[in-house]
Amino acid sequence: MDLPCLREASEACFHGCSPFNALAGAPAERSVTSAATFRLNFLIATTSSLHPNSQFTNHESLPSLHEAFSLFESAFPQYEQTDKADEIRATEYHHLSSGNYVCLDYTGHGLFSYSQQIDNLPATSVASSSSHPLPYHSTSLGSPFLEISYKSVNLSSQILHGVQESEIESRIRKRITAFMNVSETDYTMVFTANQSSAFKLLAESYSFHSDTDLLTVYDHENEAVELMLESARKRGARNRSAEFSYPKMRIRSEKLRKMIVGSKRNRRRRGLFVFPLQSRITGAQYSYSWMGMAQENGWHVLLDASALRPKDMDTLGLSIFKPDFLICSFYQVFGDNPSGFACLFVKKSSASILQDSDAARSIGIVSLTPIKTSFPHFQESSQEGIGQRPSSGLFQLPKNEITSGMAPKEMHSGSPQLHSSEADNVTPEVVSSTEIEEVETPFDSARMRITETGLDGSLEIEFRGLDHADRLGIILINCRARYLINWLVNALLSLKHPDSDTVPLPLVTIYGPKVKFERGPAVAFNVFDWKGEKIDPALVQKLADRNNISLTCGFLQHICFSDKYKEWERTLETRTSVAKGTEPRRKRYDRRGISVVTASLVFLTNFEDVYRLWTFVSRFLDADFVEKERWRYMALNQETVEV
Repeated sequence: MDLPCLREASEACFHGCSPFNALAGAPAERSVTSAATFRLNFLIATTSSLHPNSQFTNHESLPSLHEAFSLFESAFPQYEQTDKADEIRATEYHHLSSGNYVCLDYTGHGLFSYSQQIDNLPATSVASSSSHPLPYHSTSLGSPFLEISYKSVNLSSQILHGVQESEIESRIRKRITAFMNVSETDYTMVFTANQSSAFKLLAESYSFHSDTDLLTVYDHENEAVELMLESARKRGARNRSAEFSYPKMRIRSEKLRKMIVGSKRNRRRRGLFVFPLQSRITGAQYSYSWMGMAQENGWHVLLDASALRPKDMDTLGLSIFKPDFLICSFYQVFGDNPSGFACLFVKKSSASILQDSDAARSIGIVSLTPIKTSFPHFQESSQEGIGQRPSSGLFQLPKNEITSGMAPKEMHSGSPQLHSSEADNVTPEVVSSTEIEEVETPFDSARMRITETGLDGSLEIEFRGLDHADRLGIILINCRARYLINWLVNALLSLKHPDSDTVPLPLVTIYGPKVKFERGPAVAFNVFDWKGEKIDPALVQKLADRNNISLTCGFLQHICFSDKYKEWERTLETRTSVAKGTEPRRKRYDRRGISVVTASLVFLTNFEDVYRLWTFVSRFLDADFVEKERWRYMALNQETVEV
């Protein structure tokens, strides 16, 4: 793997050299001193980017969007150089603006663009949706892009004896492997139904037993990881977790190091080390040197790449620390109700540690095929050139010609759009055979042309969501996210309750990194009323949704309090889960942690999105805001939901 700027493995910096170097006017970092100075200047710029008034006690006193953006651009003049993302958003994801919706609840990578999905609709539906934008989280956008069919196979057999796949699956696999910057020489990939299926599939196939440990590094509750923990626990493995210091949620490094290194006496317990490079809840980032330490001490390593930004894999030191396993998630479209699949990569040299498992046969290895759909709107384009994309028109290859090894059980979860460029009024019976060839474009691996023998035409499938990330590149994506997430954190911290007797009481508490040059594009927070009592995160999420802002809720756990913050330990909540199974006495597991609200940014997020979240949260400065919202919705004669 050719990495242009890779620091030493022990360096805490997540992205190596400063991504500002590729932007015009950015200073060159030639020493540790200049790097530290550059980061300090960034922090100063962030704190001054909001307003000369650093505190706001009334939501009506906030600057206007225009004024706030002007100050933001003055503090971060390089932001203008990320306008390619705005152009892509305007042309390919117009629903993010036309419906006045703010999408801050995404993780994973989008495969397709919204305009592709609109093209997938019948002409009458497209006309209707253009005059009346479809609502956020709409599920009425026509057929999905991919048809997912379960396969009854073992993971170990798939890896050791080769993956049986169609030509289309092969092209999709190559595209995703290239996008994730993973070597096909070193790794084999299988498709799974979702992230949870990938984790559980590996858990059932890995050789857990009473002499092995499962060590995880998550500062939050994760459903997929919980499934892995449950499977390992049933087979006698000992589950252990890293701990995180309150409130910045940093890894307690010394304790994690001791768990990884251990002692000579318990080396036989080494098992699987599950590691994300950043928290999708708090935005905390971790050094990938932890993977190297684990491998040096006999652990197998699973890298969870599901929470990484697009193109983040281009910066990883996988040329040094190649994990044994890697999991990533792919969704259908940004800003719509997501569906999709996940991918599990297995290093070929590590495949021998996997075991055949009857339970794993039905967990979630899947096949992907283009969805069967109607095609009444083909456009003639033989005089216009093969490469021109028609505005609409879909075509489905006969299923028996492009698939193999399909199980009868199917689940729909997104469908690739196939365009005809030279066929009109075609019926399925005309197609006699199929072959696939690449399209010569700047993104050769991103596009495919499917040609039918007997037809003077061709069909193509595009992963425009991945194309857009490739077009922007890691430098632009990460810089844009850095400006926006730090501005948002600073803006949230500027909100203070009025009429405090002594020190102004903050409206918002941030968990994880605050304003920091190296942080992920997510922020975990809670809102507190004027009495200092936490407002239920589920209520904040519900009210945000009513204001067309989509957020998520999370549960922070494995928290350790120093003496300085000991009084906050009493705020921990207890969640109880019951191990699944048929045993008469199932074990109960208690977890203590903090429920939080989370906002996650993607490369399509713009300044208006984070500004609107800020103005929404500021409304909680009004002590009667919640009660007013209750009565407003009752007055509108809407269905009353308890708040």
